[in-house]
Amino acid sequence: MPEGDTVWRTAHHLNEALAGRVLTSTEFRVPRYATVDLTGEVLREVVSVGKHLLMRTDEHSVHSHLKMEGSWHLYRPATLRRGGLRRPAHTVRAILRTDEWVAVGFSLGIIEVLPRADEASAVGHLGPDVLDPLFDRDLALANLRRDPEVPVFVALHDQRKVAGFGNEFVNETLYLSAVDPRTPVGEVDIERILDRGVKLIRANRDRIERSFTGSLRPGELHWVFSRSGRPCRRCGTLIGETALGPPTQERRVYFCPTCQPPASGGPDV
Repeated sequence: MPEGDTVWRTAHHLNEALAGRVLTSTEFRVPRYATVDLTGEVLREVVSVGKHLLMRTDEHSVHSHLKMEGSWHLYRPATLRRGGLRRPAHTVRAILRTDEWVAVGFSLGIIEVLPRADEASAVGHLGPDVLDPLFDRDLALANLRRDPEVPVFVALHDQRKVAGFGNEFVNETLYLSAVDPRTPVGEVDIERILDRGVKLIRANRDRIERSFTGSLRPGELHWVFSRSGRPCRRCGTLIGETALGPPTQERRVYFCPTCQPPASGGPDV
């Protein structure tokens, strides 16, 4: 599933191309919204809220979530007339056309058209967005501390507490914080961990290729994520792997048993 930085970049590129332009036609290829037509409305802005994307006109919000396979592409109208889609046509879920650009949404996990006043029904449950310039750090910390017995790995994934972190960022943040992912929130310095995670995601926000190690070389981007069974880059211990989370929402956990000791007091890297 895309992380908050991916959705932020998607919103940024769509906003640059579409903001302030009149929609010349729209198509929503899902039964519930098949008859909706936003032709003539001005697309005012495209923004991300955590992992959600909102395309706003004065009256409506087109809400989408990429989930596992989704993406938005921008095309020039002439390119589409030549059949230049970069993904299969049967995966198209939404098309928004302007005079200069066409935005095409493929395999979107969620696509819906809401009255602008009803945006909260889509994103109102989310905690503070870590990529929002007005990120409410105090509220995010209060949300995380509300359930002190929850493993810190699970808490950081909970978009209701803090929005935008995904599995790469959570695993890498906890490694860099020298914290075992299974440790309850009440037993860690959650303030330090949150600040490190925010710093990481903001540092990667403008990169196409994420890096957590400082290297952009292939194979050197991560400390622990997807490296189970390989030596830790710092101590040589083999990276471990397990799963954490509710039964239907388990996520893969990667950690170094030496650099992320199960008890508090490990080295702060």
